[in-house]
Amino acid sequence: MKRILLATLTVAVLALSAGNVFADELWNPHLRGSDEGLAAGVVPPKGVYFVNDSYFSSMSYCDAKGHSTGTKLDLMVDVPIVLWNPGFKVRGADYAVAVAQPFDYTSVYSNTAPGVGNGHVGTYNTVIVPGMLSWALPNDLHLKASLSTLANDPSTSPAHPADYKGAGSGNSYWTIEPGVALSWLHNGWNVSGDFKYDYNLKDSSTNYQSGDQFSGDYTITQTKNKFTKGIGAYSTNQLKEDRIKGVDTPGTIRVTYGAGPILGYEFGGISVQAQYNWNLKTENDFGGNTLNIRFVGVL
Repeated sequence: MKRILLATLTVAVLALSAGNVFADELWNPHLRGSDEGLAAGVVPPKGVYFVNDSYFSSMSYCDAKGHSTGTKLDLMVDVPIVLWNPGFKVRGADYAVAVAQPFDYTSVYSNTAPGVGNGHVGTYNTVIVPGMLSWALPNDLHLKASLSTLANDPSTSPAHPADYKGAGSGNSYWTIEPGVALSWLHNGWNVSGDFKYDYNLKDSSTNYQSGDQFSGDYTITQTKNKFTKGIGAYSTNQLKEDRIKGVDTPGTIRVTYGAGPILGYEFGGISVQAQYNWNLKTENDFGGNTLNIRFVGVL
């Protein structure tokens, strides 16, 4: 049972998101807030784990001053994840790998053009994590380094809309995502920060390149008698403007922040955790409150 709980606090290390600009991209590479509630600096014990994240939101597109433009996005993302810790160490660090194939539903519509929304279901970019390394440090600290790759294989994308209506299910380019996380774990307390840098490769068919982004997920929780409670927060900051044919595109620097409660419980060999985030600030992106529900089990 302790093994299951630890998995709940550590497994969801994969990258996805909900966000949009009106160009050739739809999705931010990292699903904002998805690593909240986790002991992000560690990997679970030896074994194979299955995780399912279900993410829900209804968002509004905000301009550079944070004002809603009247365009709405309804979103649901389901993320099945398999993580494997083979039980050996690399340079003193615990090692693990993971893979996810997310599915999503999107519907984009506008108050100024009622009736144009089209619900669309598809598969997101496959997420491959070939390596996570976690070191146990003094004073109950844990440090993890990771590398993720988002493949250019969504079922549909905004850059290639000929075979569907509405919003695409993923991005039509590859993303390379290195990450680092730090956790302090002591007497049931979990204080963690999980940070990722997203480098998006160019879409060769459109010459569009999304700007680099830096994201963080933050956790303060306490676990007692199988119950977990606390608070979480997230931040997403785009560091460079998007580029079309090598030229910077104004109004594409995205910023979003959110925070909210975390609740979890372990029962019958399964762990469940829920995070609800209120949107605090959004610029040049879709912003709204979000709910993420995570289930974890050992295969």
